[in-house]
Amino acid sequence: MLFIKMMTYHMSNKILAIQLYIILLCHVVRAFTSVQHNIQQRYGSNCPIISTRLHSTVEEGTQKSSDNTAKKIKINDTQKQSLVKRKMEVAWCNHDSCYTAIREQVVGEHNHFELTGPATGQVVYSWEKYSMESQTTNKESAKLVVASPPAVLLLVKHHEEELINVAVDAIEELINNWGVQVLVDSTFRKDLDKIDSIDLDSDMIRLFDPQPVTGFGSGEQLNNINDNVADSTTNGISKSKEQPPADLSDADLVVTLGGDGLLMYAAHVFSGPVPPILPVAGGSMGFLTPFAREEMLEAILISLGLKVITDDDEDDIDDSNTTNDSSGLTISQRALNNMQIEATDRDDYHEKPPLKFGNNNQICISMRMRLDCRIFSSDGSLKSRYAVLNEVVIDRGSSPYLASLECFCDDVHLTTVQADGIIFSTPTGSTAYSMAAGGSVVHPAVPSILVTPICPHVLSFRSMVFPDHVVLRCYVPSDARSSACVYFDGQHRTELNRGDSVQIKMSAHPVPTINRQDHSADWLSSLKSNFNFNTRVKQKPL
Repeated sequence: MLFIKMMTYHMSNKILAIQLYIILLCHVVRAFTSVQHNIQQRYGSNCPIISTRLHSTVEEGTQKSSDNTAKKIKINDTQKQSLVKRKMEVAWCNHDSCYTAIREQVVGEHNHFELTGPATGQVVYSWEKYSMESQTTNKESAKLVVASPPAVLLLVKHHEEELINVAVDAIEELINNWGVQVLVDSTFRKDLDKIDSIDLDSDMIRLFDPQPVTGFGSGEQLNNINDNVADSTTNGISKSKEQPPADLSDADLVVTLGGDGLLMYAAHVFSGPVPPILPVAGGSMGFLTPFAREEMLEAILISLGLKVITDDDEDDIDDSNTTNDSSGLTISQRALNNMQIEATDRDDYHEKPPLKFGNNNQICISMRMRLDCRIFSSDGSLKSRYAVLNEVVIDRGSSPYLASLECFCDDVHLTTVQADGIIFSTPTGSTAYSMAAGGSVVHPAVPSILVTPICPHVLSFRSMVFPDHVVLRCYVPSDARSSACVYFDGQHRTELNRGDSVQIKMSAHPVPTINRQDHSADWLSSLKSNFNFNTRVKQKPL
């Protein structure tokens, strides 16, 4: 019995093992059947025979795949024209137009970008050889055309006896010895009337009586058309028919003998194109006036190309107003005893020598950017337009509430202003109100617009700098608690009602001011002498 039980136990184990082998074999057959089915779907009638050498199946399948890829490439070769690499074209696009890029260019087969040079540079002008007569040929006959003499608009600070005397000496020299025509305004003409040595009836002295520039100002000035004959008198001064008053287009050079305010006045008079301006110091600070009054006459002659300074000539402008101190400091005398002190005795650093003004008939100028500012009413009509040299200020005026403004950059929402106001400044104005409000100091050659808040009600609202091609716009929202006020260079105060907006963009007419050295040297010199920029006692060595 025991033996029978043992045999029955072993037989049951064998049956179980056979069942397991059968189940495993079924799974293997199903796997191979699935692989064959997939290959048939992929290759169709060219299905390879399944063998125990699986690597052979893979190699044959790879070969078939490469053959099909080759067929596809062969088909696409008929479209070679669409596969050829094309050259990129780069352009500058603003809100109104596009034009070829100036300094960006694409190089190489793979269209890589590079710059051909900096975005800005030192602007220099020079004169061709001056001649009073030029021969021109007409189709009918040869005519001798006599060129008009160069004209200088001389603006002098009012009620300054000393400055008037300096201007009188310069006028006599320009008229009698150089044949230069002088333009004067009505106020200065009254002062010249008291001086016997000046002949106001001479053709070399003309009254400067500019007409308002069409499209600028407010009210009727916006649509003013200068087609009316000027009145016979201006401020009590008669005008002869033989010598009409001079207009904006008659001046070849503008000379301002006064302070920074007189320079801003000249920029306000020339709302459109501006001739070169020679700023001569005669005011209080003189941040924008690098020339001394003693240098005015010679600077005028050099600026007009009537006198040329070469490398071999003595630089009278520099030497006549410079004294050397034994301490190694160069002290340059400026107008009204405004001393400019610059350290030149440095052990490890040597500055380049200052440029001679007018060297080789080249005059350095600063192209001072201006803002074209317009006020629009809630219905979209233009209310006023001004050209601004320093800044545009929008503030709360006399209202006890914070100014509420919605500002946009190229029609993209910039920020909601809740502050005492906001300043839109040029690089020239960055050292004025904007700097006092915590804004950055920007080189005058950097084309940019500064946006500086005035006492904002949030700590994160900081001064920003935008490129000159953007269009900025601020308007008073309908839910504002009160109206706002806008000022243009501190003038033309205008109230902004709810819905009114101010549009600010770069003006096409900058103010070219003549440099004594170059735009960087003059600017840094003014920062040091007028603001004591970063001035402290030098730390002693260890």
